[in-house]
Parts: sequence; structure tokens; C-alpha cells
Amino acid sequence: MSQPGADEAFFAALAQPGIRGLRAYDPGHDLVALRARRDPELLIELGSNENPQGASPAARIALLDAMHQVHRYPDPLGGDLKRALAERHGVQAAQLILGNGSHELLMQFAQVFAGPGDEIIASQYGFAVYALAAQAAGAALRQAPAFPRDHAMARGHDLDAIAASIGPRTRLVYLANPNNPTGTWFGRAAFDAFIARVPADVVVVVDEAYAEYADHDTDADDYASALAWQASHRNLVVTRTFSKAHALAGLRVGYAIANAGLVAVMERVRESFNVNSLGLAAARAVLDDAEHLRWSLARNAEQRALLADALRERGWFVHPSLTNFLLVEFGGRTAAIEAGLLAQGVVVRPMAGYGLPGCLRITVGEAGENRRLLAALDAL
Repeated sequence: MSQPGADEAFFAALAQPGIRGLRAYDPGHDLVALRARRDPELLIELGSNENPQGASPAARIALLDAMHQVHRYPDPLGGDLKRALAERHGVQAAQLILGNGSHELLMQFAQVFAGPGDEIIASQYGFAVYALAAQAAGAALRQAPAFPRDHAMARGHDLDAIAASIGPRTRLVYLANPNNPTGTWFGRAAFDAFIARVPADVVVVVDEAYAEYADHDTDADDYASALAWQASHRNLVVTRTFSKAHALAGLRVGYAIANAGLVAVMERVRESFNVNSLGLAAARAVLDDAEHLRWSLARNAEQRALLADALRERGWFVHPSLTNFLLVEFGGRTAAIEAGLLAQGVVVRPMAGYGLPGCLRITVGEAGENRRLLAALDAL
């Protein structure tokens, strides 16, 4: 009888070089197992940056209607959703490509534009998928240093350092604005100076998964979406998702906006039916419910400010954030605090895998969830 470990080693040796040392994406705790062991009503899930307000009611209506056609394949082009997104962003439908979440697209950009012998640049403390994408493509990842702890944008992207890291082998640059897991952002002046320094044959992917939260925040008057530069820089790509502000995480719908020629090349590797019919229908529906989105964003901003203040009052360093989560430093007690919270049914996300062992990432919950979090911290 074969052993699982031995079998994995055997097949890993048959895999492509970039895959052999690759580790699967770590989603954090096994929430399905935790829900099975506990009363789901008593479990506070603050580890995955989900939107606790839930999706627009329009999404539920669209889902019920789409259920009648689940025996049919989804639209392989996602035409209705693309046209709505094109109108929303003032671009052509040919500039859009849909993904099974933006995660799929982030992986495919490396697959298409980088390979063995090439380099991909990303920031220290950037989203974990960028490193996975580089390794899966067989490309070398260069991490530019982030801002130091005492900077106003603590551990956020240092665009000057990223630009200085670009060399003759660089094919792709990943940025996140705002950034996961730090919550920090870079402003329009910094990005304008950065993009002017990037060679035309280097593709820049700006991951804007949390852009709706940043757009809503009136305190961040220096924030601007990279979409404003796209017409003048054909090597610029912007990715978005319906998983965060639109609260469709369970349906996995993302998209990228780019030069139509770049999109045409990306379409060559896109799976034929990568976005299912329920996801297409719900995503199209939520775009028309601006009122629900504004309400959801306002609730998040209110609770984020209250939670950040409460954590700071308890003596912990809270990173600035324009997102629906906070990165909080607990120092040497971090592992014990995370375990203690879990024992009380509060799930947060440890950050050791990001090189931040003294931090926990905490999703901004509803008011009652945040009160339970604080009570659990006080009990520890």
C-alpha cells in the first residue's frame, strides 16, 4: 500500500520545476470544520475579510431566477456583466476579462507574461498570491522593501523601492492598493511618479480588491484608482473583485480592466466557463444597487473607526486602513492571543506567513461581533 507522503514526493518529481517547491495557498483556519464543531451562531468569523452586511437583496432575486437555468452552460463571454462593467468604468467591453475571483486572474498574469529566467516584482508584506503566481510560472520573485514600522504608511508599499527593483529581466509588477494584509495605500502623486518610471514592456498589475472601501473614505483624499492612468499606459492592468464590498465571496467573480490587446492574449488561457451562471447573474444585479453598497460601506467605515480606537485604547498598534480589516500588532503574545480568541469562538488571521509574526489581521465585523471580539481580548 502506498504512503500519501511518498506518493506526493513521487509526483512532485514529475511536476514542472516551478511547481515542485510550491505550497498551496493557505486560506487560514478550516472554517467548515469549526462550524461543525460549534454552534455557528456562536462563532465569530473575522479572519477572511468578508463583508458581514451581506449582499444586496437584488443578488438573491437574481440567484433564484438563474437557478432555473443551471442545466445550461453559463455565457462563456460573460457579455451582460462585461457590458455593465464597461459602462460603469467608462471603458470598452474588449478591455475586460472575467475571472473566478480576481485570484484566478492574478495567477494567470504570471502564467502569460513571465517564466523561467524572468523576474516578477512585488512588495514585502504584499498579498500571498503574488509569490505563488511567480513560483508557479517558474519566474523569480523580487520583493522590494516596504516602508518601516515608524512610517505613516507602516509596512505599506514603497513605490520608489519597487521602481528601483525593476531590471532587464523584469516582466511583471504586482501592486495592491489598498494592500492586503496591511490595509495601507499609496496616493495619486506617488503612483503617477512610479508609473512614469516603468518601462513599457513591463506589465503592472494593480490589485484593487478593496477599492470600493477606499473610494468611500473621505479621509483618504490622496487615494486614486489606477484606472485614471490606464488610457495613457497600455501596460497597466487593474483587477477588481465582487467578493469584498459587494459581498459575493461565495460566488467567486472577479475581473480585470486592461488594454484590449493584452486582454486578447489573456483570453487564450482563460478557461471556457470560468465564471458560473449564478455568479454572473448576481454580479450583474449588485451593480445596479448603489444604495445598498453605500449603506454597507458606511457601516464598515463607522465600525472600523470604533474598533481601531478601542484597540488603540488597549495599547496595541493598529495600522492605518482603508479596507474592511485592521492589521494589529500584539507583539510576543500574538500566538497565545490568537489561540485564546479561537478557544472563545473568535476567528482572526495570524500573519506569520506574511513575515509579520507579531500581528493579527482582524476583519471589521458588525457592532455585536466587534464587541464580542473586544470582550474576548479583555478576558485574555
